Amino acid sequence: MTDKKDEIAELRAEVAALKAALSGKEDKPPPKKEFVPQPYEPIDWTARMSMPRSAIEAMVAAEPRGFMAGVVHDNRAPTGRPGMIPNSPSAGSNSDTPDSSNKSGWRGATPISPPPGIELIDRAVNAALPHGPEWGKEKKG
Repeated sequence: MTDKKDEIAELRAEVAALKAALSGKEDKPPPKKEFVPQPYEPIDWTARMSMPRSAIEAMVAAEPRGFMAGVVHDNRAPTGRPGMIPNSPSAGSNSDTPDSSNKSGWRGATPISPPPGIELIDRAVNAALPHGPEWGKEKKG
């Protein structure tokens, strides 16, 4: 039994030594460093890009005389009337547009009817069905 008592005493001494070594440490977390963000630097994808001087001179020599001046002029020149609204109706516009004398914004009522082409579809479907093409043409009432 003395072996067990000695072993227990050794373990208790070891636990006491560990507790003494840790005393006060578990209560205080290590101090955190203050956050300091890195300075913002935008990415420059062209940094350290270079080209031999002879290549640049060859590209300048290949440009037709006045070409870049024309490009710059076109870029700075006005492009005409701003906006997407045309000045006059185009040739392909609808024929049911209101006349130019009516400036109120109102137009005549459009009659309610099936969309164009439905009659053709009805005829094709009725011809293909087994009841025959005359189905649905009889007058009701």
